[in-house]
Amino acid sequence: MSAVQPGRERLLADPASFVGGSRIGLLTNPTGVGPDLRTTIDRFAEHRRINLKALFGPEHGVRGEAQAGEHVPAGRDPKTGLPIHSLYGDTRSPNADMLAGIDAIVVDLQDIGVRYTTYLSTLAHVMTACASEEIEVVILDRPNPLGGTTVRGNMLVQEFASFVGIHTVPILHGLTIGEFGRLWARDKDLPQPVVVTMHGWERGNRFDATGLPWVLPSPNLPTLDSVLLYPATCLIEGTNLSEGRGTTRPFELIGAPWIDPDDLAAELRSLDLPGVAFRSVFFTPAFSKHADKRCGGVQIHVTDGDELEAVELGVHLLRVVHRTAPGQFAWLPPTDGRFFIDLLCGTDQIRRAIDTGTDLRPILSRWRGESRIFEESRANVLLY
Repeated sequence: MSAVQPGRERLLADPASFVGGSRIGLLTNPTGVGPDLRTTIDRFAEHRRINLKALFGPEHGVRGEAQAGEHVPAGRDPKTGLPIHSLYGDTRSPNADMLAGIDAIVVDLQDIGVRYTTYLSTLAHVMTACASEEIEVVILDRPNPLGGTTVRGNMLVQEFASFVGIHTVPILHGLTIGEFGRLWARDKDLPQPVVVTMHGWERGNRFDATGLPWVLPSPNLPTLDSVLLYPATCLIEGTNLSEGRGTTRPFELIGAPWIDPDDLAAELRSLDLPGVAFRSVFFTPAFSKHADKRCGGVQIHVTDGDELEAVELGVHLLRVVHRTAPGQFAWLPPTDGRFFIDLLCGTDQIRRAIDTGTDLRPILSRWRGESRIFEESRANVLLY
């Protein structure tokens, strides 16, 4: 028996209190799973008191088979026969046809507590669309794997809002997915979602203290260490270095064919950053950036998750790799007039400062102030 009972278990025990008589659309993926390791899709489909009519899938799909950024088609679930509406394909927001015949959308997704993840954007689009159709949103709450007390990073600047940063929250916002739904509703003047709260979760607890089974929320977040490092190493996605996709240690490995691993490891060690250690490595990604090419780089080892300052680690990583090979390092080029690194950072300050050699410490100091202000402003949406 797990120490934490997710919202899903409460709804399954008493569906009449939350969705009684409603025709249900279910937004979920393989992270919608309980201590019994059975999916929410299967449990809902067989439940006599739950009228499940359709499935909605975020990035990676309802069954989790799609890689990052991969277009996910609509279709029909072969196991249940239910229609699948993709929210990471031709559209990222449910339209009126998708919502026809639905009284409530139930959301069961394991978010990871980082602004870059797209599940929050999908939830925001669903809530906005449901408000216009007068459809209720019910969120089955789950733990923030990084804990609910760690708030770090800058507030996103609206100019850089995107699907990898839809709302003005810090990089580490310290909210559960249910609390984010409450925040989105509050700030966008939408109907508040029904949040089926957890039992037993304490804000200071990371996922390894919950007793719940870890199910990777994307194909490239297989371990809790990868999630702990993701706020830092996801920023490498905005560069021409590999962030470890295509290896068995995504977001723990970073590198490129032109990098000397010993030099990179030595420079990173010299920063004496808390909670991490660096090991020089060679690796060959099977897909994604530098596929089938030998890369030099580092593996980042988490030595103390409590001491780790992942957001600041990410900024330091960018500065160090920027100067490792000035003729070969590059930011990924803009696709919509904006650099991808700016969308991840929620600002262009970091890219501009690194390009001009400007001291990053004043920027990071301002970020700490912004995160403290957010901690105060989020107080009335917290549930635990």
